[in-house]
Amino acid sequence: MASADAPTGAGTGPAPQTDTSAEDTLDLPLSEELLGLLGDGTGAAAPPATPDAPGPSASSSVPSASPVSCAMSPVTSVTAASGGADPTYAARTKATGTTVPRTPESKGAYAGLLDRPADWGPADTPAGVFQLVPARLERDLALISRWMNDPAVAAFWELAGAETVTADHLRPQLNGDGRSVPCLGVLAGIPMSYWEIYRADLDPLARHYPARPHDTGIHLLIGGVDDRGRGVGTTLLRAVADLILDNRPLCGRVVAEPDLRNTPSVSAFLSAGFRFSAEVELPDKRAALMVRDRTHRAHL
Repeated sequence: MASADAPTGAGTGPAPQTDTSAEDTLDLPLSEELLGLLGDGTGAAAPPATPDAPGPSASSSVPSASPVSCAMSPVTSVTAASGGADPTYAARTKATGTTVPRTPESKGAYAGLLDRPADWGPADTPAGVFQLVPARLERDLALISRWMNDPAVAAFWELAGAETVTADHLRPQLNGDGRSVPCLGVLAGIPMSYWEIYRADLDPLARHYPARPHDTGIHLLIGGVDDRGRGVGTTLLRAVADLILDNRPLCGRVVAEPDLRNTPSVSAFLSAGFRFSAEVELPDKRAALMVRDRTHRAHL
């Protein structure tokens, strides 16, 4: 599947310049987890996906989609796509202490590989209170599939079609070991974006750049047309990168790999404090490797 780059509303900008610093070109040792994933470390293919241990995701950061019509009461309960209140759609918040039910669909969100994204809580942003809510297939499939059928999204995610197409993409993550966690992005009580938070050092991406242990990747799409073109993507990219760094103490870098042709997406990452590290040739695209460093966080 082609990886997904979504217009994030940052506008166009000049082509980024390659970062020539040596820190991304060192011959670094691979983590034990990555060595286990790759076998003997010689580039052998990862084992095929199974229901309990899916293969790593290979998608990338994304386009956007149609307006979101579901509503959510402030940060704690979301209105289902059908229009009825779904009391089980409870994002855990520090303010209320409510908890997302630990269903089979969300078990990866509680796993240790990503330090339990379901427990990360909300973030205050200039656009409103934002929270990553782990996706649940029976509740969220119709909405996510509708976004995937937006032409701007489909051009990069390549998941247009029946709901089963999106379900086949989500299910290995939802039922997996937690190396990739799909989430709805809920802004001011409304689900308006789709995110995948993943272990980049355990992903096939790690074969194409000098990965470091606990590097964490981001894929995203902005679902609502009204949220594009006004800087919301940049605001949320910064917020999600901060959530990762705040909640994953062993993670030193947040990475992404938008398509080089997607200038608005690359610009949004740059505006959100990421730096352009390198061009990388992936199986389905030529990508811009974007990196946000913990060590530079206070200055960006």
